[in-house]
Amino acid sequence: MNIFIIGITGRIGRLLTDHLTDRGDTVRGLTRSTRDQAEFAAAGIDTHVADLGAMTPQEVAAAVADADVIVFAAGSNGGGRSVTEAVDRDGVTKTIEAAHLAGVRRVALVSVFPEAWRERQLPADEEYYFAAKKEAEVALTHSNLDWLILRPSLLADDAGTGLIALGPAEAHGQISRGDVASTLAQILHEPRINRQILELDNGDMRIDVAVSRAAQNRDRQDGR
Repeated sequence: MNIFIIGITGRIGRLLTDHLTDRGDTVRGLTRSTRDQAEFAAAGIDTHVADLGAMTPQEVAAAVADADVIVFAAGSNGGGRSVTEAVDRDGVTKTIEAAHLAGVRRVALVSVFPEAWRERQLPADEEYYFAAKKEAEVALTHSNLDWLILRPSLLADDAGTGLIALGPAEAHGQISRGDVASTLAQILHEPRINRQILELDNGDMRIDVAVSRAAQNRDRQDGR
């Protein structure tokens, strides 16, 4: 497949790129830095240099042209509100419009658990981040695209286990970014998983088995 990653320079984006290229996919992405562009070019990855917040939907559409799927893996991580709005909310709505303009049917969004860190008293800017993520999800689910929303639990940088829990509702714990990227790479190659919200946590099921089971559950819902 030809896959365009918005957020390719992030930790999940980079890991996802590795998984997809290992599978033989063509991966492209968006970066703000010419230095990152040179790094990806050395690995045979084409990138488009631009600031997502400053781009128009038409400019995003030109960047993602010919993609089979757009993966939105960018995130402000609960920074200032202006950045959260530009990336986590408006960046997604801009991508939705761009997908329509470019004729790209499939869009996958890496989001967050709605109840993440609910046991804590979060700063106002982080609460705003969760609200922006929710607005982005609503916009995507209201589109007529072939969408997918993946909600990983608390992200960790430890080594992945290859064992996950994946479904419409999962307990919130933590999961390695490596397991998130591996799971998403397999989901992108499972066309039966579409127009679904899936939550992802550390678990006891192999990634390939969990993805296959999610696809089978979708078949049952559709009566196939």
